[in-house]
Amino acid sequence: MANLVARYHEGEILAIIMGGGQGSRLFPLTKERSKPAVPLAGKYRLVDIPISNCINSNIRKIYLLTQFNSASLHRHISQSYKFDQFSDGFVEILAAEQTFSSSTWYQGTADAVRKNLLHFAPKQNRYFLVLSGDQLYRMDFRGIINQHVETNADLTVATIVKGQRDVSSLGIMQIDETRQVINFVEKPTDPEVQESLKLPKKWHSRFGIQGEDDCYLASMGIYVFKRGVLEELLTNNDSTDFGRHIIPEAINTHRVFSYIFQGYWEDIGTIRSFFEANLAMTDELPPFDFFNMNAPIYSRPRFLPASKINGANVRFAAISDGCIINHAHLTQCVVGLRTVIERNANLKRVVLLGGDYYEPEESILESRAKGIPKIGIGENTIIENAIIDKGVRIGANCVIKPDGKPDKVDNPPMYYIRDGVVVIPKNAIIPDNTVI
Repeated sequence: MANLVARYHEGEILAIIMGGGQGSRLFPLTKERSKPAVPLAGKYRLVDIPISNCINSNIRKIYLLTQFNSASLHRHISQSYKFDQFSDGFVEILAAEQTFSSSTWYQGTADAVRKNLLHFAPKQNRYFLVLSGDQLYRMDFRGIINQHVETNADLTVATIVKGQRDVSSLGIMQIDETRQVINFVEKPTDPEVQESLKLPKKWHSRFGIQGEDDCYLASMGIYVFKRGVLEELLTNNDSTDFGRHIIPEAINTHRVFSYIFQGYWEDIGTIRSFFEANLAMTDELPPFDFFNMNAPIYSRPRFLPASKINGANVRFAAISDGCIINHAHLTQCVVGLRTVIERNANLKRVVLLGGDYYEPEESILESRAKGIPKIGIGENTIIENAIIDKGVRIGANCVIKPDGKPDKVDNPPMYYIRDGVVVIPKNAIIPDNTVI
């Protein structure tokens, strides 16, 4: 990322990160938190990704628009991102608010930005960079903004190359040989329409695309606007969403270009995508590299001790700070902060989100007297294909697997099943000898 030179003044960019709506597809992880606040890869939050990409791209003026279940997100931002007093940089939260002109919550991404234009006006930036708060990727935004400036685009949309099987679930762009967007179709299913949107193979080498397979350009939900253009597109209309309304309309009236991104990108929109993206961190060569110190991912410093592993058998795992693992067996697991796993527990393909605190000894004794397990994973417990949220108490001799069950099950407050993955919700209590 450090090799790119900006062709604009860095103070001209204002980043806007969408804090997300209800996040129903990530339920129950979003039962008590917003999507961007969902823990990721043991020690991060989803929102750390776009903020870190901004910081690594020397973009230091960042607004985060929030609305739903936002308390933990606000706390994380306030404890994580503080620029020095001699800088004009900031990460500032703009929560949905009632005003004399509007008494409604955000109705969509475009509506959220529209309702906050009065807050952006004093910043005198020339360009808006609009980002999602629930995606996993590493991008130097200087690349897309440089192209935006060089092409004199009104709007530039970041796109990623996808194959035939993904077309029907994404918004697909059709471009000409200059990268200008000439058509956009949301989740096309008609074979003839899909064929018309295919990127011509003769352009693959021109755009640096490897291979001869059929390629399509899918919108990543990352946009660069000229300031005046964004204000024009949002004023005097009631369009609520960038992807469904603003972008398709702008193609017919403005210079809209595609920026083709070819790195790793994952939209963390469902329990299955969240589960698989986390487990991918346990690969020998993960598709997303958290060890890249040229463009680090930032988060809140917690000053925890090193993890303690007492004779455990661990294969392909990512273990965060402050964990205690006692003679357990872990295979392909992500172990979040402050996790305690007791003797002979056997975990396979499990994402543990960790804990917010260590349970005091007197609290443990008090809980045991009431027949309640302590926070963590108990002795001889078997867990497979599961997500364990924060503060969960799982007793001894339990079995937690999705085998033989439907893809969707609601059994609150103990567990849910989504996309074939068992999810134990935050602060749930699973007594000794429970079989799920």
